[in-house]
Amino acid sequence: MAVEERTGSRVSRPEIRLVRRGFTDPGAALRLLAGPGLGALADDPVLLDALGATADPDLALLGLARLLETLDASEQHTLRDTLTTSKPLRDRLLGVLGASAALAEHLARHPRDWHALVTFEQQDMHPGSEDFLRALYDGVWGCGPREGAPQPRGDRGDLLRVAYRRCLLAIAARDLTGTTDLAQTAAELADLAGSTLQTALDIAAGEDPQAARACRLAVIGMGKCGGRELNYVSDVDVIFVAEPREGVEEHTAVQSATRLAARAMRLCSDTTGEGTIWPVDANLRPEGRNGPLVRTLASHLAYYQRWAKTWEFQALLKARPVAGDAELGAAYTEALAPMVWQAAARENFVADVQQMRRRVIDSIPATEIDRQLKLGPGGLRDVEFSVQLLQLVHGRADRTLRSGNTLEALAALSAGGYVGRADAASLDTAYRFLRSLEHRIQLHRLRRTHLMPKDEADQRRLARSLAPLINDDTRADPVAALQREWKRHAVEVRRLHEKLFYRPLLDAVAELPAGAAGLSPQAARERLEALGYADPAAALRHLSALASGVSRKAAIQRTLLPVMLGWFAESADPDAGLLNFRQVSDALGRTPWYLRLLRDESAAAEQLARVLSAGRLAPDLLLRAPEAVAMLGDPQGLVPRGRAALEQEILAAVGRASTSAAAVAAARSVRRRELFRTAAADVLGRLAEDPAEALDVAGEALTALNTATLQGALRACVAGWEAQNGALPTRIAVIAMGRFGGRELGYGSDADVLFVHEPVLGSLEEDAARAAHAVCNELRTLLGAPSTEPPLLVDADLRPEGRQGPLVRTLASYTAYYKRWSHVWESQALLRAEPVAGDAGLGERFRQLIDPMRYPGTGVPERDLVEIRRIKARIESERLPRGADPTTHTKIGRGGLADVEWTVQLLQLQHGHRLPELRTTRTRAALAAAARAGLVDEGDAAVLDAAWVLASRVRAAVMLVRGRPGDSFPGDARELAGVARYLGYGAGHSGELVDDYRRVTRRARAVVEQVFYG
Repeated sequence: MAVEERTGSRVSRPEIRLVRRGFTDPGAALRLLAGPGLGALADDPVLLDALGATADPDLALLGLARLLETLDASEQHTLRDTLTTSKPLRDRLLGVLGASAALAEHLARHPRDWHALVTFEQQDMHPGSEDFLRALYDGVWGCGPREGAPQPRGDRGDLLRVAYRRCLLAIAARDLTGTTDLAQTAAELADLAGSTLQTALDIAAGEDPQAARACRLAVIGMGKCGGRELNYVSDVDVIFVAEPREGVEEHTAVQSATRLAARAMRLCSDTTGEGTIWPVDANLRPEGRNGPLVRTLASHLAYYQRWAKTWEFQALLKARPVAGDAELGAAYTEALAPMVWQAAARENFVADVQQMRRRVIDSIPATEIDRQLKLGPGGLRDVEFSVQLLQLVHGRADRTLRSGNTLEALAALSAGGYVGRADAASLDTAYRFLRSLEHRIQLHRLRRTHLMPKDEADQRRLARSLAPLINDDTRADPVAALQREWKRHAVEVRRLHEKLFYRPLLDAVAELPAGAAGLSPQAARERLEALGYADPAAALRHLSALASGVSRKAAIQRTLLPVMLGWFAESADPDAGLLNFRQVSDALGRTPWYLRLLRDESAAAEQLARVLSAGRLAPDLLLRAPEAVAMLGDPQGLVPRGRAALEQEILAAVGRASTSAAAVAAARSVRRRELFRTAAADVLGRLAEDPAEALDVAGEALTALNTATLQGALRACVAGWEAQNGALPTRIAVIAMGRFGGRELGYGSDADVLFVHEPVLGSLEEDAARAAHAVCNELRTLLGAPSTEPPLLVDADLRPEGRQGPLVRTLASYTAYYKRWSHVWESQALLRAEPVAGDAGLGERFRQLIDPMRYPGTGVPERDLVEIRRIKARIESERLPRGADPTTHTKIGRGGLADVEWTVQLLQLQHGHRLPELRTTRTRAALAAAARAGLVDEGDAAVLDAAWVLASRVRAAVMLVRGRPGDSFPGDARELAGVARYLGYGAGHSGELVDDYRRVTRRARAVVEQVFYG
């Protein structure tokens, strides 16, 4: 019944026997067996069993039938006889026919090529380059390479393609029958590629003898060809180098070499009725496609010494002469090798390599990423990148690591202690499986692909072909077994890829078992330097302190640190990340939840690593109260809290305190924790996806936090005064000004405020004034006093008469002052006034007082307009700090915050009385309203908005990175790199940030000149 279900109908006994042997279409198989070609073989159970042992019995039988049909009677008899009497030949031929439809097609076109399966088939013999070259020469010219080749016996290209497929047939047969392992097969394919290139060059030289006499030309194999680990179907990466022969000018030699190289490439890459060999890719040469195809050795050296990027040296790691002038090829690799092994000393070396790997993954179409064997996560590229990275770091000092072959290099890394033995063994096994799977996929159609096929029949063929490598029973459900094995290896590769670079660093500071090889201290320092650590000796001390010992804490740290080190290395300051992690771990290491959180919540561990290495502000806040780490394990832990929730918590804490000082300290403690929440969310990109929106969210969060803190501090200071003096004889309101009033606070912003009070009925004004001054003065003192908590500096300098005027005024006093003495700049400052704390009714009455001043019904008189422009020009010329660059100063510099804000505020003063939508304290909202009203061209408004957002983000980044406010880009390279990382620029691209800033603000300044200065 099971057989009937598989075939979809009732079946005969012969069909049942075929199905049990693995045939999926027994009816078609019986018809082929009854055909004229197979003859007596049709009833041979040995042959049927051999067919059933292939990857695809149906495909193998079809290929055999076609092959026999194309042979003459004599050859048919010879082949049938050989199949019956020679098990090795039978297994090789049927193995190829059952795995490769393309090679079966080749045999149908060239049936006598089945004899190639006998040529190199002694078990202890594997052909090399000379053997392949002899076979290719025989196919093209009918003689050996040194026997004076006659004219070819047909089209040179087709003869080469047929000879190549004949050699490939023998390699595949050895591979499929287990005569060679993966490494040997890949090496044979690379040797065949080199011999093919040599034959193509010789054909080209025969066609153009004048060019051949003018130059010496060497072909350098790159990539898998250079590493002797080639696929069945792959681009063959090469670089051409040439030198003139004696008496020939250099440019003539290079032109001649270019003709030879181009012709050789076409011979290999062109497609005809005989198919194609493989594309020859010379894009790894200097300048890529834009550079000359052929250069002299001196030209190569000049390029690599001056212009080459990190990835180009990584590519040269596999460079190997494969064809052409052997002496010149050796000179090329000898000259460039020293530069390859110094690549790890380049700035941002590891970051560049890792970023390149991420770009590869990001470029994979979403529909393919789950089927990618080569480029996807846990794929072949992860193994190759990891091994090459370690080679380049440690190969400077250890010549045993200088192999272009991935498996050989991995073995050398393990032997030298650079990779743990168990990790190396697991990686070796996974790599061999993935490469073998890739080979079988490509072999079927001889097409370049690295994708797992979707069709179940194709996957079944692969599973049967790879059965010896699958640690599962493939008989019941071969497809499921293949999928499990593939996913198991992919997961293992990804796991090892993520820790391979970091795990041995722990062994370097740990007690290893006797006989175990580990990184030497010098090798550990080299690896840390390559990762970007400025002080590798200090980093090793931190690792030793964290991971040494036999305690449970040390054991968990040894599990965590390999991954944590990787996350630190991706930052601009890995030293600070590791130091901060040590300090947090020292503070919390004995608490049971801390290490458990990091061990069990990988997202929390990654977030902690990124926060600790992103700058000084967030780590400083965390180190003052390390228990805030718990936020990182809470899905809602990094969502900024609203004003109402903050006020409720702060007022409750204030109410529990016995003195005003203790109450304000409690409020500051809450503020510190919430500052960390917002800063951490900002660093991790959790506030919003859009940078401008994230800036607004941060501004709202910081404004709500400072508002709640002021409200709590005011409540505390009033309570303290009343505890000593009785009921307060006045009402007090706090009016936010500047960025505080605009809800645009940054991490380093002061709280600009005005204090207003109103005596209660029956109180003397003098008593009320003294009480209000005492309360407000104590509030400023307690919030700014030195403490373990970050200060909140309350700045009241925008009050009438500035520092010379009273700290607190009554509403009537403000009315009198503004009516008689107010200047236009004070009206401008009041555009951002917003009541935030204290008596709400008094705050609202203050708002009603100032609205006619900041939105004057007559607009801005000419004299006031001139005064505003004069003051702005004076600020630009006098307030810029000495030595500051006006093109990069975010506050006063060209196109910076002041330019945009003064322009917007002028429009508000001029038109706010008639356009209610302009009556907002927020810069971006007012600018958008002005654009909608047609006061500013929409394009100009977008330019101003972009400049304001960028300048604000730079200020925020400077504070997050340095831990102190600043209006200019940091001078320290590492701090500038941290600012660039926050703003989304990759390692080594800090200069691009500064250039972009200048470009954006230059455009904004042009708009300011037009709109503000007229």
